[in-house]
Amino acid sequence: MSLIMSTATVQVGNPALNIGVFAAFVIATLTIVIKVAGGKKTAAQYYTGGASFSGRQNGLAIAGDYLSAASFLGIAGAIALQGYDGFLYSIGFLVAWLVALLLTAELMRNTGRFTLADVLSYRLRQRPVRIAAATSSLVVSFFYLLAQMAGAGGLVALLLGLDSLWAQYLVIAVVGAVMIGYVLIGGMKGTTWVQMIKAVLLIAATAIITVWVLGKFGFNLSALLQGAVDNSPEAGAALLDPGLKYGLSDLTKIDFVSLSMALVLGTAGLPHVLIRFYTVPTSQQARKSVEWAIWLIGGFYLLTLVVGYGAAALVGPDAINAAPGKANSAAPLLAYELGGSLLLGIISGIAFATILAVVAGLTIASSATFAHDLYNSVFKRGQATPDEEVKVARWASIIIGVVAILGGILAYGQNIAFLVALAFAVAASANLPTILYSLFWSRFNTRGALWSIYGGLASALVLITFSPVVSGSPTAMITNPDVDFAFFPLANPGIVSIPLAFFLGWLGSVTSPERNEQKWAEVEVRSLTGHGVAEAVDH
Repeated sequence: MSLIMSTATVQVGNPALNIGVFAAFVIATLTIVIKVAGGKKTAAQYYTGGASFSGRQNGLAIAGDYLSAASFLGIAGAIALQGYDGFLYSIGFLVAWLVALLLTAELMRNTGRFTLADVLSYRLRQRPVRIAAATSSLVVSFFYLLAQMAGAGGLVALLLGLDSLWAQYLVIAVVGAVMIGYVLIGGMKGTTWVQMIKAVLLIAATAIITVWVLGKFGFNLSALLQGAVDNSPEAGAALLDPGLKYGLSDLTKIDFVSLSMALVLGTAGLPHVLIRFYTVPTSQQARKSVEWAIWLIGGFYLLTLVVGYGAAALVGPDAINAAPGKANSAAPLLAYELGGSLLLGIISGIAFATILAVVAGLTIASSATFAHDLYNSVFKRGQATPDEEVKVARWASIIIGVVAILGGILAYGQNIAFLVALAFAVAASANLPTILYSLFWSRFNTRGALWSIYGGLASALVLITFSPVVSGSPTAMITNPDVDFAFFPLANPGIVSIPLAFFLGWLGSVTSPERNEQKWAEVEVRSLTGHGVAEAVDH
């Protein structure tokens, strides 16, 4: 899901009010970040906030990290236009957390210290596996960052009524600069506080809109749904039934299965989600944080059901499709319909806060991967001091921020859904099979890890490149109708690339003589108890 904004903009609400809300949030949160997390930091403090957060706090931060503006605006718009099929996105994203809860959260907390590569490389050959894990992590984070940065430009341009393309590019640069500021000043601790504040604001604002919408229909959900049907003459009653988008043909049904696999399995392999498991002191708190996240995220997605159908009933699909961003404008247009410029200003400010929190989390994860996995473990062969590592991580944050700004500008106006789908597909294909094999299969070895990571990464990239999201369809990234090299018919490669990555991990392992029973025994102990993790990772 994503924000897909056209370069054409219109003025919605009061731009001055929206700027005021944006500025107030940035000033308030930067003040909090400086107060709670300013000053010199050790590597553990910079990457994980010193593992000082409770399960409840981390669960709130996970919700803030996970519920991006793309989720907030994208799901509401999908429900408004596609009804039941739009709500399937919510179900997929929520079920994904059950995978994280049952399979990875506690064991990842016990077996690693800072990054995904800590877990994958311990029982295998360090250098090649760290390089592979860092490569896949950086690719996932990069495409997720592009989506958020380009989405920020489109959202803020819409709400501020910016007509100049250069002004829209400036918005992307400002978002990147503020995000870099959060990361440099606060590290993981400051970023976590921003995410917690943003989660409270987003869930509270969505709850207020939900109650307001229901109040318009006498707190009668049936009346709301009927209003959505009545105001959507093209879809009609099909808005309440499955199949409006994904039941049109056998191909669309297969495409939905493929997308579902990527969404459900990809979350447990997202680097900026996995790094959050290391911000709590124990594995029990890691599990508790996921439990809190499930309740918060699940509750939020139930609220978006009312917001989406409320937008269909009170705004209508014609007005939504006519606005810049189309489906992604549903929630702001509903806020304007309910409370005028004031409510729109508040909602737009929270959406902006959402983007800042998500990109800050992504930047922390990316800089930790570069400094800890590549600089220290690969380039310096583990000999870098913690101070040197933090210094490199700070410089990496600046470089990653600049690259994200430039990438967001280049991707602005493009089909950003392509980038988000790619991030989830790569995470599900390259990261998750290797994580599960490392934690649960004694025969897994270095060749299996490299084949799984690189095979999953390459297959996801190749299949999406030659899919309808890049060329050959009305919504393709390449808009020229004469350019068509989409030989892979599905919009998401998950149904092919995920099983392929699992197969390659198995094949590589069984064809290699490498075995290390002692390391596997140590991993079993560490995964269940967490004993010796700091010493093992620092070796």
